[in-house]
Amino acid sequence: MRSTERLNPICMNTSAFFQKTFVSLLCFLSIAINQTKAQFDPSTGLWYKDSVDKWEDALPIGNGRLGGMYFGNVHTDRLQFNEDTYWSGGPYSTVKKGGYKVLPQLQQLLFEKKFVEGHLLFGKYLLGNPVEQQKYQNMGNLVLNFNYTDTINYYKRTLDLSTGIASISYEHKGVTYTRELFSSFPDQAIVMRITANKAGSINLQAELQGVRNQTHSNYATDYFSMEVIDSKQLKLSGKSADYLGVKGQLRYEARLVARVKGGTTKKNVQSIEIEGADEVVIILVAATNFNNYKDVSANAAQRVADYLKSIEHRSYEAIKADHIKEHKALFGRVELELPTTAQSFLPTNERIQKVHEGADPSFAALGYQFGRYIMMGSSRPGTQASNLQGIWNNDQNPWWDSKYTTNINTQMNYWNVDAGNLSECSQPLFDLIREVSDQGKQVAKEHYGVNEGWVFHQNTDIWRVAAPMDGSNWGAFTTGGAWLCTHIWEHFLYTRDTAFLRKNYALLKGNVQFFLKFLVKDPVHGWLVTNPSTSPENVPGSPGNTRFFDEMNGAYYNGSQICYGSTIDEQILTDLFGYMAQATEVLKIDTTFKKQVLKARAALAPMQIGRDGTLQEWIEDWPQTEKNHRHFSHLYGLYPGHVISPLRTPELIEPVKKVLEQRGDGASGWSRVWKMCEWARLFDGNRANKIFKGYIQEQCTKSLFGKCYAAMQVDASFGLEAAVNEMLVQSQEGFIQLLPALPDEWKAAGSFRGVITRGAFELNFQWQEGRVSRLKVVSRAGMPFTFKFDHVPTVLLNGKPVTIIEVGNGLYRFETARMGNYEIN
Repeated sequence: MRSTERLNPICMNTSAFFQKTFVSLLCFLSIAINQTKAQFDPSTGLWYKDSVDKWEDALPIGNGRLGGMYFGNVHTDRLQFNEDTYWSGGPYSTVKKGGYKVLPQLQQLLFEKKFVEGHLLFGKYLLGNPVEQQKYQNMGNLVLNFNYTDTINYYKRTLDLSTGIASISYEHKGVTYTRELFSSFPDQAIVMRITANKAGSINLQAELQGVRNQTHSNYATDYFSMEVIDSKQLKLSGKSADYLGVKGQLRYEARLVARVKGGTTKKNVQSIEIEGADEVVIILVAATNFNNYKDVSANAAQRVADYLKSIEHRSYEAIKADHIKEHKALFGRVELELPTTAQSFLPTNERIQKVHEGADPSFAALGYQFGRYIMMGSSRPGTQASNLQGIWNNDQNPWWDSKYTTNINTQMNYWNVDAGNLSECSQPLFDLIREVSDQGKQVAKEHYGVNEGWVFHQNTDIWRVAAPMDGSNWGAFTTGGAWLCTHIWEHFLYTRDTAFLRKNYALLKGNVQFFLKFLVKDPVHGWLVTNPSTSPENVPGSPGNTRFFDEMNGAYYNGSQICYGSTIDEQILTDLFGYMAQATEVLKIDTTFKKQVLKARAALAPMQIGRDGTLQEWIEDWPQTEKNHRHFSHLYGLYPGHVISPLRTPELIEPVKKVLEQRGDGASGWSRVWKMCEWARLFDGNRANKIFKGYIQEQCTKSLFGKCYAAMQVDASFGLEAAVNEMLVQSQEGFIQLLPALPDEWKAAGSFRGVITRGAFELNFQWQEGRVSRLKVVSRAGMPFTFKFDHVPTVLLNGKPVTIIEVGNGLYRFETARMGNYEIN
């Protein structure tokens, strides 16, 4: 026997010893992680060991209408707060009468590829007046001064997404202090409680500060007044700024009431001072005189008084309990669990820093839930829709005015609202569409000579102006309203709510009616195309499209974006016209109109593949002037649209991939998460996960808000939620597919409870080693359930087998009863 063979039993015993030791270690780590998770859930909790120095890293709270960014600093604390209707200006119109008279000339110039000439003509006669729009405003700051002198020995700052409560705790001179706050939807107030574990230890000064629009030495026409009512009450009131010749007509008021246990209070010049208290509860309410986009006749002071009256006899414990109950009723509908590692329990800012160093799958679950959290915080029935910053804005001159940008950003905010089981939070979006169609009808008539329907472009504000704005490069995006209308149909698919569809049918039809009149035949192929058009916000390398001076913007541009028949326009209209036809079938109306719509749909320009093998972005095979442009609008058709599909249009998949490779994985936050969605639709979870990590480290704040390069924007946070959803569940092809783009790092085990799919199905499923191990389905509307499975499944309803039909290609179908609860093994 050779010596190596004689050593084999020893090696085997040693191996067994190490195996047992390794298994024991894994068990120990698993127990430790589970115990830690019982105290802290890394998929719903943010925490930090340091305080905040940047506004965008503060912790967001919101109830849809009233939002705040909480800093949580020990010595001088700050809560910056917003009310969703506080904007500059007042009701106004940007419609330019008689613009339609130059439309034939403009269209001819564009067909002749004289794009710069067309650009300048569009600017003179079709841009709205004023060219810019109004701005979302910061209302004020609650500032708390504690004047500690000694060292702080311990500090922790947290945001619990599952309860909507932000908090800090710290130790000073042996006393442990806690501050917690939330924005209550039931009581329409921001509430903070300050406690200490030693009686008589709380000393502070509270000040309610206003904000003015000041740039260098120039002040806008806004103003505010700070008033100390008594030793426990502060008031802030003011007026919105005039802007672009539009008079500031909003009046606002914010009130602070302090409830103090123990100690003394006194009134100072601008603040209230509390000394030796056992507990302090601060209640902050705010309102404006805004009724709607046409009416600002409300009484802000009366609204504030009503909020305070409804809460004055309620204890902090009752207010908090009602807040948590209401919050959990929405947030708790969905649970997403992805594998955790030791890295998952690090402070959130450290998780961000180390995202490339080790696996931390549950970070994606946290990003998913953060998106749901800020949706609840910035968009509720009766509030304004979530804008570029949701509801959180620190600047009187915010980036892009913190408006509604509808060449992707506003839409991205709502991509996952239905799938994330927060359908009611989409109501403000449909209110916005309905309201913007008002001026949209006037724009259709005066700018384009169309007397039927409505049109909307790439931006609006709280006053719901609809004309082209910013400049010809951006304003000529005529399908912004059409893209918004696709959300009406998607909401119906997720809910199967025919009453909702009937209520919003006129909006769909009105936008389609406009395009049936607006579309013209291109002179080369005879295709129906939009003219004018753009592919946001990209400049085609078309002949003669050179550097020029734009008199409307007073700046040089390296070419015009304006064109005709951009690919995204044709894709959006292909979707919209198809949805319109299906809506007539569901509601059993407008049969003749349906035929007209489908005829026009068949005449739209088809998608084309360019010489370089990429999907063409424009109707001609022009190169782009910026290689890695952040927009890749011609991929709308793959996501969020339904024009391109690996199943239905396999010939377009490689051209799509070449576009994504050409644009790269970088760019702004919203661009990166959109790429995640695209790769998920292409079933490449590892590529999506790679982009996710780059986004987290390079285009994400410490508080998990996305960024558009340097500016905080909420769209990326919402887009990330949509991307994670697409990686785990897809339903766009008429069947349900689970784990279609599961990254290798997520395969070990996970679960998803409460996610919604098209067809109005609520799913609860688990997986192990990349395979679904359990699936439960609640059929909310009683639709047939079709799903993809890797083996013949068994379906049970109340413990009894349900008949299933194999329909081919791994697809199975069974009939469901409304609210039936099915288990699939």
